[in-house]
Amino acid sequence: MEALFGLLVMLVAVYHGVETSCDARQDGAQCYGALGGTVEIRLMNSTTGIHRFLWKKNILRILMGADVNILSNEFKNRSNFTFNSGTFRISNLNRNDTGTYELELINSSGIIIEKRTQILSIQAPVSSVQLDSECLSQGGRRASCSSDGGDSPHYSWTLDGHTLKDSQLLYGNQTSNNIILSQNVSGQLVCSVSNHVSNVSKGERISTCVFINCTLVNGTEISQWLPEEMKSLCFEPTTPQSTTVGKESDSTNPSNTTSCKPNEDPWYIKHLPILGGVLAVLIIGLLVGVVCICTQKNKQTKNPKDDEDDHELTYADVRIVPNRGRQMQPRREMEVEYGEVKVSGRPRQTFETPNDDCVCAKVRKGR
Repeated sequence: MEALFGLLVMLVAVYHGVETSCDARQDGAQCYGALGGTVEIRLMNSTTGIHRFLWKKNILRILMGADVNILSNEFKNRSNFTFNSGTFRISNLNRNDTGTYELELINSSGIIIEKRTQILSIQAPVSSVQLDSECLSQGGRRASCSSDGGDSPHYSWTLDGHTLKDSQLLYGNQTSNNIILSQNVSGQLVCSVSNHVSNVSKGERISTCVFINCTLVNGTEISQWLPEEMKSLCFEPTTPQSTTVGKESDSTNPSNTTSCKPNEDPWYIKHLPILGGVLAVLIIGLLVGVVCICTQKNKQTKNPKDDEDDHELTYADVRIVPNRGRQMQPRREMEVEYGEVKVSGRPRQTFETPNDDCVCAKVRKGR
């Protein structure tokens, strides 16, 4: 109840501040006043030269004057008449003030010399405007505009300061309060709601709609068309696929679709047991290989190349030299004494021996 009372007080304050004016010097003039506001109606140029005037609604006399005097005023508690300008100012307008009024100008003989009609309409001004938009299932965007407290509202739309084009609309027109924008439309969208006593606008920056398929951090899964800036809900966008809607047919537009799975574990986490087993097998195989190599090297150390070479025999060069100082004795069987024969256990060594040198053993004759 308090909230409703506060709203009424706010509306009264808003209405009270609305002031309109109307030139009713032409017959059939249409005038508008804001509910709770003020209207200033110019009935004549001035009262100079006019003997008497009467402004009435049907048979009810609202205002009557003669020369510079007001004879009667039905709205005396909320109105003021200015003789010099011929204007009638009425405040605190209400619904009952709506109607057709008639002005009569009368000469000194009591003859009506001029008669004109005026139509006064009291309207509630627009107090606020609500603009809502949402992405549709096929990539378009619906925008709806609503107002509070306005009588006979008139709607109009602009995008980035320019009137919407037919090519930017899938449904509706400039005067509709509900429209559907094409998929690729983006920018500053403004809805204006007006009537004869007020004009209020509301703007919103819109982006194109894309298809988002992902799981949020809180576990909520979404798979729907959303504004492009909401792609941040997904951490890993993938190759998108989307469908663009036209007025008559659909077409594929992959650039406007986002799909991601932020909560799924990486592939290496899922296959961690398998990777661990493979890694263990590789380590074991590596250790076995190292052991085999070390064992083979130890065997080669214990069996050097000496085994590959045969024992080398060193022989003395044996020669028989005749003794020239003695007579030749009858040949006897001679004993040959050989020098030492050594078996070398060390690796074969190569010595360069001059061709003229020789090693001889001593030869003795047996006696």
